[in-house]
Amino acid sequence: MSTASYPLELLTTDQMAEADRRTIAGGVPGMSLMENAAAAIAGVTSQILQKTSGRRILVLCGPGNNGGDGYVAARLLRGQRYKVRVASTTPPSELHGDAARAAAAWPGEVASVWDVDFKGVDLVIDALYGTGLARDLDAQTISLVNRLNEWRRTSKQKVVSVDIPSGVDGTTGGVRGAAVEADITVTFFRVKTGHLLLPGRLLCGRLNCVHIGIRPSALEGLGVNTFVNEPELWQSRLTLPDVAGHKYSRGHAVVVSGGPSFTGAARLAASAALRAGAGLVTLATPADALAINAAALTAVMVRVADGADGLATLLEDRRKNVVAIGPGLGVGEASRHQVEAALASGGGRRAVVLDADALTSFATEPERLWRAIGGATGDVVMTPHAGEFARLFPNCDAVISKLDRARMAAQVSGAIVLYKGPDTVVAAPDGRAAILPTASPWLATAGSGDALTGIIAGLMAQEMEGFHAACCATWMHARAASLFGPGLIADDLIATLPLVWRELSGVAPDVVRDPG
Repeated sequence: MSTASYPLELLTTDQMAEADRRTIAGGVPGMSLMENAAAAIAGVTSQILQKTSGRRILVLCGPGNNGGDGYVAARLLRGQRYKVRVASTTPPSELHGDAARAAAAWPGEVASVWDVDFKGVDLVIDALYGTGLARDLDAQTISLVNRLNEWRRTSKQKVVSVDIPSGVDGTTGGVRGAAVEADITVTFFRVKTGHLLLPGRLLCGRLNCVHIGIRPSALEGLGVNTFVNEPELWQSRLTLPDVAGHKYSRGHAVVVSGGPSFTGAARLAASAALRAGAGLVTLATPADALAINAAALTAVMVRVADGADGLATLLEDRRKNVVAIGPGLGVGEASRHQVEAALASGGGRRAVVLDADALTSFATEPERLWRAIGGATGDVVMTPHAGEFARLFPNCDAVISKLDRARMAAQVSGAIVLYKGPDTVVAAPDGRAAILPTASPWLATAGSGDALTGIIAGLMAQEMEGFHAACCATWMHARAASLFGPGLIADDLIATLPLVWRELSGVAPDVVRDPG
């Protein structure tokens, strides 16, 4: 996993189109942008074929500038002595603007894509439709895409998509009837939201974002508020230990445990909060689970807090500046009261992380939870998976994009929403959002979400603002899973966090030694 793979800003297709228009209006010829884009495509194609010793390339061109990129890439590759064929959805005589100029400069024949034969081809460049696609593909194009995908699967040859795999919506990541399955996608200037949202991300293969001559100033005034969730977004806000500091200066997190049969989830969250940097962590436990929790914990303190009243009493200590509640809590009215006690805070500023049963308990009366969140004095982060999200926000189901669903949920609830999944989205009520660009399949294990809850709490204990804490925790969680790999269980996530901290803090592993 790279820590600096893409530029920070994520664009919608409309924002990208406006950045293009501004650049051309500012004096950069559209053909110059097209030539630069095609050079990047040709470079990626050549790198692939040098490894496979392939020479035969088929370029599929569409009716717009995406097809224009394909024509120019075909010309450049032919100049490198590759055997290049071009097939188009549209006769060159019917093209317009830069696409027509690009087609006119292609010295070879142009076949019809509807009759194209993939036999004997070593690589296909998909330049049919880019991120500007605003409709579903027609039946004829769907048939073509399906034939291309079948050829790729059976021949084991590569497909390079220009801008985005044809058929993928550049804003939502949804599939417009059918979509090309690419091995590599080359996009330009900035990654678009549809590249990172599922299913689009799974269809892009390896994603390359290249510069083609559009200046960052083209983004000014576009209202960009969606970002790639990588360290550049939040690393400057991380609080690293100071040699003159002490445990009390690093915050005190409280994690609320459920009854005797459901204590493990809260212990995972508590341990993760400590590994994430909280100076102190207290597990608030019902009396009947005290012995179980106390026997299983060492660095985490254990205190009895029976029900909502007991939790409220414990939280009278304002130094306890964050509460994580939900893992193993139990579902019902008693849990609702405990959540309300955590959000009430009793004076002072206190952040709250809501997960699992803390969310499910309010599935039948979510407005009650929104009211309680409205009375909180600190940032509130909720971390629903897809099932919990659907129960709490049924009215968001009609919204196609996961990004838009998360934003709507944040606005409705007043909380920062961390919408879990392989394309985890973090959205704040003020409209900011971030999408995790990578994920580990090994995270699909019991307790993984409890560890994430604890990491968020540990970061917020150190006064990290809620949106950035949620983004940072999501990245650290995924990075720990990537570092550990096969066989991962939730305990391993927590144990691997020191390696993630070493990466983020720039401390080499051999510098951190056992003092004994």
